[in-house]
Amino acid sequence: MATSVSASASNRTEKQDHQRGRLHSLRARWREFIAIAFNSYRPELHYMRGPGPAWRAKHGEKPPIRS
Repeated sequence: MATSVSASASNRTEKQDHQRGRLHSLRARWREFIAIAFNSYRPELHYMRGPGPAWRAKHGEKPPIRS
């Protein structure tokens, strides 16, 4: 009887470990998705603002009119 109890207990433990592993994997994928989907770093908003004064001097373009 002791072997059947320990066998069923170990089987139950294996199932719980498997479920915990799946849950851990799901949580990791969710965190990765959130990090990618809601990344607030947008370099094009800060660094890529168009040609500067040296480019305009070389190409003869007038600077934009600001109001």
